[in-house]
Amino acid sequence: MGTLLTQLPALLGVLVGTLGTILATSLADRARWRRSQSVRWDERRLDAYVEYAHALKESHAVALRMTAHLRPGSYSHPIDREEGLARLAESDARRTIVWENLLLLGDESTVLAAANWRDAVWRLERIARGIATAPEDLSEQVAQVDEARDGYYRVARQSLGVRGGSVEQSAALRRALTGRTAAGSAGRMITDDG
Repeated sequence: MGTLLTQLPALLGVLVGTLGTILATSLADRARWRRSQSVRWDERRLDAYVEYAHALKESHAVALRMTAHLRPGSYSHPIDREEGLARLAESDARRTIVWENLLLLGDESTVLAAANWRDAVWRLERIARGIATAPEDLSEQVAQVDEARDGYYRVARQSLGVRGGSVEQSAALRRALTGRTAAGSAGRMITDDG
């Protein structure tokens, strides 16, 4: 019995050490799994944000082409109305599908910004489809779409933890449009409406 009592502290030390190792390993594995899941969902969130931006930009580009004749000085290549309507229908279907991914994976502020951008594009699309009457100066409507896009990218980048400063384009696009209108056709400026 004396031998057991002298070895008991060593046995307890081994037992505590084993339990500590199991606990530490378990916690490390759990933390590794959480990091892995976080990276996985961040990648999917990025894909959802990009897919949505592409789908909405496609609708915007078609609407710009369909309204080119209403925007003096536009560099958009006009498109036949029937072809434009068909393309809008296709892009609308695609946008609806990728919207669901955005709703599932996006955070609240990004989804709200996406909806604002979508609504601005919808207003332009309604004019392109002939559902709404075009204002005398359509450039304000185009500027609203650009500003809404900037808002979307700002919050999406924040949601993803992307650093690197502002990538906003609306002010530069507005200056380009204003400069182009004032300068006439003196030089081609690259703008969002191509």
